[in-house]
Amino acid sequence: MPRLAFILLALVVSSCAHGQQATPATTPAVADPITRSFRGFSYYGSWLLAAFDSVPASKYDFRPTPVQQSVGYIAQHLESANYTLCSRFSGLRAPAHSGDALPDTVKARWPKDTLVAHLLASLQFCGAALNEVHDSTLANETPVDPVGSGRVTTRSRDIVLFLTDLAEHYNQIAGYMRLLGMVPPSALPRASH
Repeated sequence: MPRLAFILLALVVSSCAHGQQATPATTPAVADPITRSFRGFSYYGSWLLAAFDSVPASKYDFRPTPVQQSVGYIAQHLESANYTLCSRFSGLRAPAHSGDALPDTVKARWPKDTLVAHLLASLQFCGAALNEVHDSTLANETPVDPVGSGRVTTRSRDIVLFLTDLAEHYNQIAGYMRLLGMVPPSALPRASH
């Protein structure tokens, strides 16, 4: 847990540093204000990591109803979606893992520590991916799977999809936590300064 706390602190400090701007009228314009604002949503990643870390490993098979995704399934899905969207909008190549070809239902049953570590790595990759994007390139078109389909989208759309996917799945896991009698990270009392 101390290692995760250090990682979360680093993510929060990084997020705060990106979000701080001087406001006096004499301050020069900030470069890339739109992409800087996208980077400010990294708190969803911190909350997701804290949520998955706090759910006991014995509850990773939990799903409120049989048709819903399990906690483990959500974790492996986020990793995959993060790599897909972030590599698409940034042009960075996602790292390959030995288990990538396995079915999602198999990956969903990996040990908690493995799933959390993979999620963390995908969020770090996405942080680097966001740093590759600038306001002047947001309208650039990027190819959409399947390869060779000729379908394209814009970088800005993929960034919005990435951020809303984080928000959607955080809402999902927060609901699961409440059903398990737990308090989601976003609802915990904030530390006083």
